[in-house]
Amino acid sequence: MPVIEVRDLHKQYGAVAAVDGLSFHVDAGEVYALLGENGAGKSTAVEILEGHRRATSGTVEVLGVDPGSAGRAFRDRIGIVLQSSGVEAEFTVREVIEVYGGCYRSPRPIDEVVALVGLEEKVDARVGSLSGGQRRRVDLALGIVGRPEVLFLDEPTTGFDPSARRQSWDLIEALGADGTTVLLTTHYLDEAEHLASRVGVLSRGKMIAEGTPDELINRVSGTVVSFTVPDSIETADAAVTFAAVVGAEVRVSGRLVEVNVDRPTEAVHRLTGWAIDAGVELDSLSVGRASLEDVYLSLAEADRTVDGSAT
Repeated sequence: MPVIEVRDLHKQYGAVAAVDGLSFHVDAGEVYALLGENGAGKSTAVEILEGHRRATSGTVEVLGVDPGSAGRAFRDRIGIVLQSSGVEAEFTVREVIEVYGGCYRSPRPIDEVVALVGLEEKVDARVGSLSGGQRRRVDLALGIVGRPEVLFLDEPTTGFDPSARRQSWDLIEALGADGTTVLLTTHYLDEAEHLASRVGVLSRGKMIAEGTPDELINRVSGTVVSFTVPDSIETADAAVTFAAVVGAEVRVSGRLVEVNVDRPTEAVHRLTGWAIDAGVELDSLSVGRASLEDVYLSLAEADRTVDGSAT
């Protein structure tokens, strides 16, 4: 039986459908990432799973119970890291972990929690004196202090420097390996690709794609050619060189051109030939495997196109 199961979930605010027929499941020990643009319905869906909001219709189960009517025993089995929190600024890190840990029947020792989130040197500092990234580590500490069976992580590494992000990734991987089920929302696509067993992509309250990162990546062209166009050249003139390449999908962002291709050798040959003929030096030219970010951008663009054509 899945640890989290969502079936035909709807959440309506007047005429606005924040969640519109959402269905997915998460198995024990899995790290599942929900992705989507702001307003896609991620936070609403997660808040229903946490028991903080009621569904308009549909069913949700977490650990075999309806979170909306679950009691203290259910709260003892889950951990939550909100996108933003209101941790008491005058408390020290040690004090706030001790206070929040007291809400659970079997909390982790404070020193263990502090070590897991990398706050050993700040354990006796007041929360109000911490940097934004350090406060985010406190939020993560409060999410894991109760040894949760299910951990909800809403943008957990916002404000982290690269080293702190990697340390948090290690922690999340270790929790999953130890049997904790993790539901993650993030705008860092590399984070989802690195951590998630499976990924669900939401748009306008609906699930538009789901699978392992590799499965989703294989849905788009497997290679990405990218380069920066100098100011002396129109990006459209560079992008048009791929018009004859079968299956090429071109994206332009400022001076950056990215192209998903099935036949990278042909694509690079055409591009470099055009650049040599035009006397253009292509800065930051790279050829690499498609990433989850490429998949996400492709799906989001396709969904916007469908929405635009429908209206």
